Amino acid sequence: MAKKWVYLFTEGNAEMKNLLGGKGANLAEMTNLGLPVPQGFTITTEACTQYYEDGEKINDEIMGQIMEYIVKMEEIAGKKFGDKENPLLVSVRSGARASMPGMMDTILNLGLNEEVVEVLAAKSSNPRWAWDCYRRFIQMFSDVVMEVGKKYFEELIDKVKKEKGVTEDVDLTAEDLKRLAYLFRDEYKAKIGEDFPDDPKTQLMEAVKAVFRSWDNPRANIYRRDNDIPYSWGTAVNVQMMVFGNMGETSGTGVAFTRNPATGEKHLMGEFLMNAQGEDVVAGVRTPRKIDQLKDELPEAYDKFVEICNTLEDHYRDMQDMEFTIEDKKLYMLQTRNGKRTAKAALTIACDLVDEGMISEEKAVKMIDPRNLDTLLHPQFDSEALKSTEPIGKALAASPGAACGKIVFTADDAKEWKEKGEKVILVRLETSPEDIEGMKAAQGILTVRGGMTSHAAVVARGMGTCCVSGCSEIAMDEENKKFTLAGKEFHEGDWLSIDGSTGKIYDGIIPTMDAAIVGEFGRIMTWADKYRRLKVRTNADTPSDARKARELGAEGIGLCRTEHMFFEGDRIDAFREMICSDTVEEREAALEKILPVQQGDFEALYEALEGNPVTIRFLDPPLHEFVPTDEDDIKKLADAQGKTVAQIKNIINSLHEFNPMMGHRGCRLTVTYPEIARMQTKAVIRAAINVQKAHADWNVCPEIMIPLICDEKELKFVKNIVVETADAEIAAAGSSLKYEVGTMIEIPRAALMADDIAKDAQFFCFGTNDLTQMTYGFSRDDAGKFLNAYYNTKIFENDPFAKLDQIGVGKLMETAVKLGKSVRPDMHVGICGEHGGDPSSVEFCHKIGLDYVSCSPFRVPIARLAAAQAALNNN
Repeated sequence: MAKKWVYLFTEGNAEMKNLLGGKGANLAEMTNLGLPVPQGFTITTEACTQYYEDGEKINDEIMGQIMEYIVKMEEIAGKKFGDKENPLLVSVRSGARASMPGMMDTILNLGLNEEVVEVLAAKSSNPRWAWDCYRRFIQMFSDVVMEVGKKYFEELIDKVKKEKGVTEDVDLTAEDLKRLAYLFRDEYKAKIGEDFPDDPKTQLMEAVKAVFRSWDNPRANIYRRDNDIPYSWGTAVNVQMMVFGNMGETSGTGVAFTRNPATGEKHLMGEFLMNAQGEDVVAGVRTPRKIDQLKDELPEAYDKFVEICNTLEDHYRDMQDMEFTIEDKKLYMLQTRNGKRTAKAALTIACDLVDEGMISEEKAVKMIDPRNLDTLLHPQFDSEALKSTEPIGKALAASPGAACGKIVFTADDAKEWKEKGEKVILVRLETSPEDIEGMKAAQGILTVRGGMTSHAAVVARGMGTCCVSGCSEIAMDEENKKFTLAGKEFHEGDWLSIDGSTGKIYDGIIPTMDAAIVGEFGRIMTWADKYRRLKVRTNADTPSDARKARELGAEGIGLCRTEHMFFEGDRIDAFREMICSDTVEEREAALEKILPVQQGDFEALYEALEGNPVTIRFLDPPLHEFVPTDEDDIKKLADAQGKTVAQIKNIINSLHEFNPMMGHRGCRLTVTYPEIARMQTKAVIRAAINVQKAHADWNVCPEIMIPLICDEKELKFVKNIVVETADAEIAAAGSSLKYEVGTMIEIPRAALMADDIAKDAQFFCFGTNDLTQMTYGFSRDDAGKFLNAYYNTKIFENDPFAKLDQIGVGKLMETAVKLGKSVRPDMHVGICGEHGGDPSSVEFCHKIGLDYVSCSPFRVPIARLAAAQAALNNN
């Protein structure tokens, strides 16, 4: 039996969303509810996928079914395509299974030609309406199907209005619109080189292909990538009988929400226009009126609409976003869907629906998109100010929030300007660990290079600072403190505004509004915590980050990067002395200076975590990241070491590596310089003993994490140094402190050898930033240069550094968990790469049996909610 590619609205229902798309499934559901829906049919999402598989052609089987369903629709309507007595006109709309507002294209009034328009004009005794429909159809078909820009037609409309001395489209007469229709046809022929098609079936097939093509337009591709919508889903096409809101002053069209999408308040909100078609409301050509005023114009239609709104919200048990048309006082419903809403509104609506007895707590937890919580936790731009401002550039939305400040080009300047009370945006080619103080001082960070897990992105997310990374359109001149973007030269001190939630960059000052965690937030989080199994920890290197994360619900630290601590104050000088020492004794003497301050850092972290687990990763980056680059700093180091500047420069040059990501770093540093691990172990254990003494009721049990292990013998060597040092410290203090030694799994070989490594590791933590780099062989800082080509060619749908690759990297993780737990069933396993705060990655971690996820402080609520949804979805 042939596959079914087309369904009448009477043949579908809301459960068939994957096949019929959201719009088609809801049109079918409204039909089943007996609501006034203009009838039609839906061409399935599978037909779209088939269209692409067949080389962007509609095959004969699908074409045959579409023709068959045109006949069925003609029978239902009692009208025929191209008929001289009773012509049928249709709309053609896209509808993917996930709502993608404004991303794909719509065509209205299809079926019109020069003969049909005359028939309509005569039969309706309303020639103005008939010619208005025809000129709109030519314009939409030209724009959407043939890709002739709207602007050419807008210019012709403006020219005719000017000649007639009118300002509004509605003031044009039937004759004016007839003239416009012919001008539009001429414009079409001039641009395309052939006549405008008159056969309604040809028009329809071209329109269906255009909707299929719109699934792959740049707008849709970017929207899908930003919203985790797979390309393979395809879009459905809805062919629906036209109803006309432009037939005169008893007709109209509008959009409405059953609750306020900005605040969540329970009242009908929307807009309408009399004597208009759907696109007029959203196009902003005329100013729409508030939905309440419809009761003055057409009270019966308004009352019916309010009744339908209540029916739909009761049925779907969620806030609805609806489109309607009134044709000569009769109301028709064209669409309903669960409405898009702000994060604040989402929380309010979810709690209100629970209080109204409409939904359960579980449903409330599942209906909120965790990613939207970001906007509650960071400053945002004033929405009114944004409406009148065009961005000058767009790059990666690396760390959410909005920031506005004066441009500075170095970390030192950022620090200095902040001390003078200035707000600054730090603009860099890329950032490095030594920029950390400048990054803290800046309102926001903008980089020319780097991806979603570059240094700037990772550190900014940890600090909760807005960051836009990888803006390759910037032509940077760091030396002269200036850059060029969108044809304008920017200098130090110029104002710039950046939005880390969208990646957009704006010239000048845009006012920001502070984040406000609203009352319902705590309530939703309490429900989420009730249902989740995964624990949520944080990646934090400072007590202030740790305290922030605790406020937001973190249950421990999953990753403390000790290298960030070495850049504070004078300790970088001591560390540089260690690097440039000639003997073990000199190195130990330099490290002895760092020991008390490192111990102080750890004590402050344990205090902030109040007895919750703290995982401390030993030194990871290559040593060249710590050496000075500035001539004054090199001279200072030479003097401290009793060496010449030339000798110090030779040492610095000797640390240069061709591929530092795979170079002398991680546990390899300890194998070469065991004294580094000894110093760090002493600091960890002494700090823990002191804090445990001060808080007898806490359970302080440090987790020491050895990075970049690839072999069991390597881990054994480093672990022996740690255990020997730790046990001596504990014995000397007469303490009974417990501690654990585990490892990061971030090299594919470690994942494959996890059973051997588990013999010496008490816990595993996946460092998925490096694991992704090593598995793909991509540098996360350079991948941005070619990932767009991979998206455009459909090799990749997502940035694997932002969204966990569950097939490849995920398989390594799953293997490591199974192998590790087969040797040590009680070991705890977590993830501390940036993926720990990505909702789809959190769900994957739940499925493969991880014990916790760890993410930057401001992503903790996102991870808590995502973990609850994972538990509820995988019961």
